[in-house]
Amino acid sequence: MPRSTTVPAALAVLMGVLLVGVMADGPVAPERVPGAWREVEALPSPRLDGPVSLEAALLGRRSVRSFSDVPLTVEEIGQLLWAAQGVTDDAGHRTAPSAGAMYPLELDVVTADGFARYVPDGHRLAWRGDADLRASLSEVAQGQAAILEAPLVIVISGVPERTAARYGERAERYVAMEAGHAAQNALLESVSLGLGAVVVGAFDDEAVRRLLALADGEEPLYLVPIGHPR
Repeated sequence: MPRSTTVPAALAVLMGVLLVGVMADGPVAPERVPGAWREVEALPSPRLDGPVSLEAALLGRRSVRSFSDVPLTVEEIGQLLWAAQGVTDDAGHRTAPSAGAMYPLELDVVTADGFARYVPDGHRLAWRGDADLRASLSEVAQGQAAILEAPLVIVISGVPERTAARYGERAERYVAMEAGHAAQNALLESVSLGLGAVVVGAFDDEAVRRLLALADGEEPLYLVPIGHPR
């Protein structure tokens, strides 16, 4: 077969393979994972039979602001994210309630290795950058040391438009409530894992948006530093 026919044919096959690969990764929609990301990492399946009862976790929950430099494992990070916003059934329901099941929350993680967006569908992390943003994040949050020390900071953001499509002007209230639900889940899971955590609400919204390259309409609501208590 002449080369002029073989090369285009090979390219067509290659493009077909690449297109199928992109389509197979459907749950990671561009609007849900804003900005460039280097890879999508599957997280370990969450544990459903923890050793700590709900009552014990409630009893042991405290605000912890000082952390050791021991990093969290990928299993711990995955467990925390699942507790906050994980999918719990085939219908797509999550661990935290959402008005009308509109699910306006987005979770980003900030670690020494970079920052990523949690993708509840498929329980995955979409890595968006290699920079360690903890120092910068601490700086725009009144210099709070907990953010700088913690090996993991979960940033909870909301997209009110998703909820407003159904509930109009009540959306802002509902989204704020849902951020609280998700944060409390993460706090209780931290106790179950033997970790410490604290919630932070004092920060410069616009600066956090810029640092994490949040999409238009995404509003940062909560920072949750988590780690091994010092």
